[in-house]
Amino acid sequence: MRYNTLAYIVGDDGVLLLTLNRPEQLNAFTVEMANELVDAFTRASDDDAVRAIVVTGAGKTFCAGMDLSVPGNVFGLDETQQPTLQDMQERLEDPAIFNGVRDTGGRVVLSIFNCKKPVIGAINGAAVGIGATMTLPMDIRLASDKARIGFVFGRIGIVPEACSSWFLPRIVGISQALEWTYMADIFDGHEAQRGGLVKAVYPADQLLDEALKIARRIASERSAVGVALTRQMMYRNSAQPHPMAAHQVDSLAMFYTSIGDGKEGVMAFLEKRPAQFKRQASAMPAFYPWWE
Repeated sequence: MRYNTLAYIVGDDGVLLLTLNRPEQLNAFTVEMANELVDAFTRASDDDAVRAIVVTGAGKTFCAGMDLSVPGNVFGLDETQQPTLQDMQERLEDPAIFNGVRDTGGRVVLSIFNCKKPVIGAINGAAVGIGATMTLPMDIRLASDKARIGFVFGRIGIVPEACSSWFLPRIVGISQALEWTYMADIFDGHEAQRGGLVKAVYPADQLLDEALKIARRIASERSAVGVALTRQMMYRNSAQPHPMAAHQVDSLAMFYTSIGDGKEGVMAFLEKRPAQFKRQASAMPAFYPWWE
């Protein structure tokens, strides 16, 4: 698929550099961008040439939030409908609900959540509204010293979207999540680091290199199957009510990785050499995806 709002470049190192690419509009989010992001993450998840993903923004901005200049309902929603919770539970894929009711940012975040590849966010500038919430399912977030982040929904009378009520409290704790969303302030990368949202803050000209450095290490030194399983185990098992659910999945994952790349990993350790993992994420163990 050719993208109008994204740049999708896979390097020889196995790292996909996915860039929000509407710099003249400060990479503002649109329904078209949402659909392209869903396609990009679904595509990367199934592509064995992609071992890790780095997401950033073109120009000086990561994403300035929803493009509020579009006519009609700026969120792309069909105001003639009166959806119910039952509709969301039973008709989620119905075209009327899918196109007219479902939160576009949520569809993007779910595609990142379901991805088998590790995702590193390089927040290079302003990241507000959906620009902030789309980074929450990314596994490691780095910010530049130019970053300005804000969960600003309260300023315009709406609520946090993009599944952020699930992700944000898990990342920073419920008190910090509520403070940031109640106050709707815009804060810098250092405040984001203090609150636990980002791992580190770098000078703007070093940010992408640092993000790529992390991605390349994962891409070159780790088992693609092991990483894919680990990613989903961490996200899904941490939300289970009892550790027995994790034990059941852990046992299967340990069994199949131990007879897969695990054999090579053990031999490489004993022989004091780098491991040469061969298994691909396109051929996951039969129990995956276990949550369906």
